Amino acid sequence: MSFTLAIVGRPNVGKSTLFNRLVGKRLALVDDQPGVTRDLREGAARLGDLRFTVIDTAGLEEATDDTLQGRMRKLTERAVDMADVCVFMIDARVGVTPVDEAVADILRKRGRNVIVAANKSEGRAADGGVIEAYSLGLGEPIRLSAEHGEGLNDLYAQLLPLSEQFSERDRTDTPETDVSVDDEDGDDDIRVPTPDKPLQVAVVGRPNAGKSTLINKLLGEDRLLTGPEAGITRDAISVQMDWNGLPVRIFDTAGMRKKAKVQEKLEKLSVSDGLRAVKFAEVVVVLLDAAIPFEQQDLRIADLAEREGRAVVIAVNKWDAEDDKSEKLKMLREECARLLPQLRGVPLVTVSALTGKGLDRLQQAIERAYDVWNTRVTTAKLNQWLSGMVEAHPPPAPSGRRIKLRYMTQAKTRPPGFVVMCSNPEKMGASYSRYLVNGLRDTFHMPGTPIRLYMRSQSDANPYKNRTKSTPSRLRKHLGKGRADT
Repeated sequence: MSFTLAIVGRPNVGKSTLFNRLVGKRLALVDDQPGVTRDLREGAARLGDLRFTVIDTAGLEEATDDTLQGRMRKLTERAVDMADVCVFMIDARVGVTPVDEAVADILRKRGRNVIVAANKSEGRAADGGVIEAYSLGLGEPIRLSAEHGEGLNDLYAQLLPLSEQFSERDRTDTPETDVSVDDEDGDDDIRVPTPDKPLQVAVVGRPNAGKSTLINKLLGEDRLLTGPEAGITRDAISVQMDWNGLPVRIFDTAGMRKKAKVQEKLEKLSVSDGLRAVKFAEVVVVLLDAAIPFEQQDLRIADLAEREGRAVVIAVNKWDAEDDKSEKLKMLREECARLLPQLRGVPLVTVSALTGKGLDRLQQAIERAYDVWNTRVTTAKLNQWLSGMVEAHPPPAPSGRRIKLRYMTQAKTRPPGFVVMCSNPEKMGASYSRYLVNGLRDTFHMPGTPIRLYMRSQSDANPYKNRTKSTPSRLRKHLGKGRADT
């Protein structure tokens, strides 16, 4: 019972509000300003017992193909072509406009199954717009209020018979056997699909660094909206892809500027959406512009990813425009080591999102960074290493008493976290902790990934540390009774 539903219509009719209502989350940005949505956003929707994929689209407008609105229109038309059902939304309080009639013409030519939804239909002010919707010639409209959740039962009633048709189609297209077994020679060839959790990758950077162009090149299709204008992407768009059998979900985020320059409410929402993508990602690709690399905002973004504990890969885009590549690459590596000491050894890859050169190296760097992020070292190896580090460089001796490092263990991964049991952990200097972290990177091959090192005292784990010595109450009662008897 799976199908794809696209929500289409002119700007500011409530498409993103309905999308959020169907997926049960506030995924798409919603604002009173028209034209907030620019890219196609997909989500897993649920309506009663129906399960389907819903696509939020940009508002359809009449514009030439070389403009931003024209490129948005082409993306929306593509969503209509790939969808099984289209929900055509109009604003019932405004009524049918010439743009609505143009959208209806597009859907008549392209859409397979169209449901007209008159949104914002709560109250009598919407009655006229609902009646006008009949003139579109796309069937009986349903009264809907995406903001308040009204009319979803009518939408369900129209989707139910369509979903049954799609289920019958899927049964017809599905092979009779899903499992193949070949045991004549004792070997079985059983293929059972198992859903793997995809690798979460977020691409972040300043505006106009080429994030959407890079992802389109990785996908091999123009899935995301691109152009010469800065700040085209407004919210974090996720797309699923496959890297030689490895499932990957990659997030395209809005360009992040300095906080002082972000004044508009919509840009603040876009940046916060990108920050959420960083927090939920596993690998963060910080995309730099080769012409102006390692700006202050680039360093802040990389530091944010490190503080969130994500695996980091530095990608330098627009490499095809560089002349002296060897000298520039040497300078980039030196700058990276100097400006990002907290990410010592972070992978630095040069790419061209326009030509696709270097994308294979970027893919390998992402997979390697993910493996390092999940590194686990045995306690025996850690303590053997710790003894050598202490012998080579003893810990500090505050007030003449040297801190003793007793033993070490790894407490977690993603990112790797280590606990060192020692005396007087509060007096351990930051420089010695950096010495140990850098030693861990070099010895156990963990370049670039955030490493968490915690100093603990053995008394911290003692539950009786702050309790005074006293006779147990049951024993005191027994002793008191004995004295009374004598």
